[in-house]
Amino acid sequence: MANVTLGHIEAAIKKVDSLDENALDRLTDTQSAAQPILIGYIMSAAEEYQNEELESLLVYYFTVIMEAYAQAGFHPIAVTEEQIDEFEEPYFAVLDQYFESEDDELLEEFSDQPDLVRFMALEISMEDEDGATLDDETATQLFIVILAMISLLSRSIEAK
Repeated sequence: MANVTLGHIEAAIKKVDSLDENALDRLTDTQSAAQPILIGYIMSAAEEYQNEELESLLVYYFTVIMEAYAQAGFHPIAVTEEQIDEFEEPYFAVLDQYFESEDDELLEEFSDQPDLVRFMALEISMEDEDGATLDDETATQLFIVILAMISLLSRSIEAK
């Protein structure tokens, strides 16, 4: 399988960050319409974790990741409830292994998108433009949810 590369991610960030609020809302709405189950799944995490800060982060990274797939020329089919149900048990098993070993390769192999996994690992640990960093709980929650999104999208790319 071909992967989203660092170049695709950088192009996606450049595009998303250059949009005004209305254009960004339109892009996010278009992406959400293409992946209604997936956006619902990831957004439910903010409520489940009872973390309001997580909500805006999830929307931003949903938009960036979706755009990175588009920059790579990938058009994942809509993720279904059934795919999510089948995905969760193996995903949580991999997360358990990861938290025991801290072996990044486990996550990279599971997601089949190593550059996106590395990107998210850096994003949760870096300071933003104001010098602020995410608290450990929010960073972990964001990483877990976006890694699930990346993995589900990777499994939904139509074979060409």
